[in-house]
Amino acid sequence: MKRAASPIFVAAIMALGLPVAASAQAWSDQAIDPAADHPEVPVSYEDGGRYYTEDDIPTFNIGDDGAVDWLSFSGFRRYHSECHVCHGPDGEGSTYAPKIKNSAVNLEYYDFVDVVVNGRKSGNSVMPHFGDNKNVMCYLDDIYVYLKARGMEAIPRGRPAKKAGKSDLIAETENACMG
Repeated sequence: MKRAASPIFVAAIMALGLPVAASAQAWSDQAIDPAADHPEVPVSYEDGGRYYTEDDIPTFNIGDDGAVDWLSFSGFRRYHSECHVCHGPDGEGSTYAPKIKNSAVNLEYYDFVDVVVNGRKSGNSVMPHFGDNKNVMCYLDDIYVYLKARGMEAIPRGRPAKKAGKSDLIAETENACMG
């Protein structure tokens, strides 16, 4: 004969599990202070319409007129094509998957890439791998740059109103990747 667990025992087990559950999503739910000095944000140089930090990490660039760089605009489109189904519009999260707009700021670039390429499992949460999906991999920097701009509140929710044009180099790289 099985005995039912006492309410105190259930409460104790749940209390012990809450810190684990909370830490499982901590990488994506950490708050961002846009005013803080984030070393990945300043643009160190531009190469064919792509912007980079001094560590050669892709980053966003917002023009004086409010126009976003092409990668940020493309990232908006690609994110909403491939990622928002789970992670919600504009990287804000959903009941199905955590917000990820802060991930591009809180995670190192190569850790972000690793999660997207190889996936991640944390408890019952599973981020599938996208390493063989050209619609993600050919635009991974675009998605990263868009999410970084969203996490830093450099661009508001929704489709960017103004964008820079696509450079020849970006078009060539895209065509070569997509085949």
